[in-house]
Amino acid sequence: MLLAIDVGNTNIVFGVNENNEWKNHWRIQTDHLKTADEYEVIFRSLLNGGKICNTNITQIILSSVVPSLVHPFSEMLKGLYPESKQTIVNPDIYKKLPVKVLNPYEIGADLVANSVAAFQKYGKLTTVIDFGTALTFTTIGKDSEIRGVAIAPGLNTAVSALAGKTAQLPQIHLTPPPSVLGENTIHAIQSGIVFGYTGLVDSIIERTEEELNEKLHVVATGGLSSVVAPLTKKIKTIEPLLTLDGLYHINSFVGEK
Repeated sequence: MLLAIDVGNTNIVFGVNENNEWKNHWRIQTDHLKTADEYEVIFRSLLNGGKICNTNITQIILSSVVPSLVHPFSEMLKGLYPESKQTIVNPDIYKKLPVKVLNPYEIGADLVANSVAAFQKYGKLTTVIDFGTALTFTTIGKDSEIRGVAIAPGLNTAVSALAGKTAQLPQIHLTPPPSVLGENTIHAIQSGIVFGYTGLVDSIIERTEEELNEKLHVVATGGLSSVVAPLTKKIKTIEPLLTLDGLYHINSFVGEK
């Protein structure tokens, strides 16, 4: 079995894969201050609850965009699974992947994982939109290379910034409001964020297609992809576990060579 872990700025997503099938997966909140021991308690509890025995995990792959958590996680995993092979996604392994990474020290490991998964499923001329702490657009060109990335604040990040800078605006649950014309504070924020980001998504994809002079297959992933994707003109596919799928494929490529 493979244990794949993606450490993000807001959430940590991890899952157990056996024979290219996700047996179980979990999402927990990222806490930069937690120690390796504290994360070990959480992982042990969730994996045991999912009836995953320590001896079943033979391989581990870790992706992190939080540098301060790489070492604690690596140590925690060595303690939990001392006999398991551990791989950390970083520029040293990018040359073994089926997509070329033109700026290996400038791109997040999660975006590389997304790109590998999307390339394996949909091929060239694909854009992955990840609705996370940041809203990212990663495009694979016709030469099987990551051509570039566009980054904007994520939806929840925008809401938090708005609420943090204004005295009377509450934190809200993001969902499409009944009308673009918000008749109360909550609907007004939902309209501006949800419909506004829908326009942002379509605009970025249109500009990317114009610059490449190619049509793109657009794939969405991340926590809020299911909210915005149905409202857009450009998103054709939602892949909730795309990053974990990418880690599974990366582990296969690294293990083969």
